[in-house]
Amino acid sequence: MNAPAALYESHLPHLKLLGRGKVRDMYEIDDQHLLIVTTDRMSAFDVIMPDPIPGKGQVLTRVSNFWFHKMQDVIDNHLSTDLTLAEVIPDAELRQQVEGRAIIVKRLQPLPVEAIVRGYLIGSGWKDYQATGKVCGIELPAGLQQAQQLPEPIYTPSSKAEVGTHDENITYADTVALMGETIAAQVRDVSIKLYSTAAEYARQRGIIIADTKFEFGLDQQGKLYLIDEALTPDSSRFWPVEQYQVGISPPSFDKQYLRDYLETLDWNKTAPGPKLPDNVSQQCSAKYREAELKLTGE
Repeated sequence: MNAPAALYESHLPHLKLLGRGKVRDMYEIDDQHLLIVTTDRMSAFDVIMPDPIPGKGQVLTRVSNFWFHKMQDVIDNHLSTDLTLAEVIPDAELRQQVEGRAIIVKRLQPLPVEAIVRGYLIGSGWKDYQATGKVCGIELPAGLQQAQQLPEPIYTPSSKAEVGTHDENITYADTVALMGETIAAQVRDVSIKLYSTAAEYARQRGIIIADTKFEFGLDQQGKLYLIDEALTPDSSRFWPVEQYQVGISPPSFDKQYLRDYLETLDWNKTAPGPKLPDNVSQQCSAKYREAELKLTGE
């Protein structure tokens, strides 16, 4: 089977482009709906790479949709069934460009916080712990090792940064100041529940979800929805259960493979990103597909 052509940037001239993020292009459909296209762009260290990862956007879309449906009893999500893609993009050729990677969603007010849940001590959390004995100000037991499972998942929110700049870790109190006590508590509690439910499910299928980030939005009545993406290899750290051990940074099914490759280069982690060799792009693509297969069985 031929691999689908990679899509670096979508072009839908009949719809108003609202913006391009690191990975997603967002279009206005009407007052109530948006079209989100997940491209094959890849970012690492907050820099968008010049080369797309073929098929990545479709994998992210399918994995997110899988979790959105699976977690519906925990929280409603932004997916809309009011319109079909054919109604939004009547031109078959234009539609083909984004088929399998475009979703129609409710138009919601996004909250200004990335809801990060960590179940294991890795990445910036491990560096933080080594320096302070805490992760994002949360006191942890002494003597934990790299990649060790935490006594219980912790919620470590960050502020949303503009594309190309770094998100900043913030405290729970900061989120209360930004969103009010009721919404802040709801976001924290539902994030931990989503993570715990997903981590248990994934572990039975050979994947440890070390950490993940969620985004949320509100409708006009103030109801909370899960938006953006959910529990994908882009928004989470996925480790194979059979290769997991405490004390090392485990191999992963996510963009860590790309980060590890980039760390070997003489590159200062600012734009422009380096050109990726074909074998690195293909390996990234294969890791994303493997994660999808393990999680969804498809």
